[in-house]
Amino acid sequence: MVTVSKRTYMTFDSIVMCQTKRQMSTIYYSDLVGVSVWDSKLSVCVFISFPNQKMSSPLENLETQLEMFIENVRQIRIIVSDFQPQGQSVLNQKIQSLVTGLQEVDKLKSQVHDIHVPTEVFDYIDQGRNPQLYTKDCIDKALAKNEEVKGKIDSYKRFKSHLLSELSKTFPNEIAKYKAIRGGE
Repeated sequence: MVTVSKRTYMTFDSIVMCQTKRQMSTIYYSDLVGVSVWDSKLSVCVFISFPNQKMSSPLENLETQLEMFIENVRQIRIIVSDFQPQGQSVLNQKIQSLVTGLQEVDKLKSQVHDIHVPTEVFDYIDQGRNPQLYTKDCIDKALAKNEEVKGKIDSYKRFKSHLLSELSKTFPNEIAKYKAIRGGE
């Protein structure tokens, strides 16, 4: 942990946290190293990132490029929100890095063309919900369906045992033969 001018920076593996008096934000970048800085005037926590040397999979590469693209857009928003004429060159550089980022994303599209995203994920995004909730909801639905099926199986087992006990009262010889064939069920 390092403290610089009332800002606390904590790093563990690939998680960077920026803590100030007013806000603490956690930013997870699997392949990035950088510094997170809080701007109290604009109420924005900016993450300045530097790509690591090793990149694992094409999907992680795309994720890294998209995260850097999003960060460039945020930085442009900050520059434009308090635009000064002397900041024009910085804005031009950021716009150029935005174009470069889009070119990098375009280069990566051939590496991830076989990845299929369920359309429901896009519905979650359109509704303003976190797309990671889709996975949670799918797991919750699977658990509920599992409980329902387990209940049906238990009901059929109870029905079978009750049926066998009632049939053994009426047809004891036949049920004894059946149980011998089935192995004592």
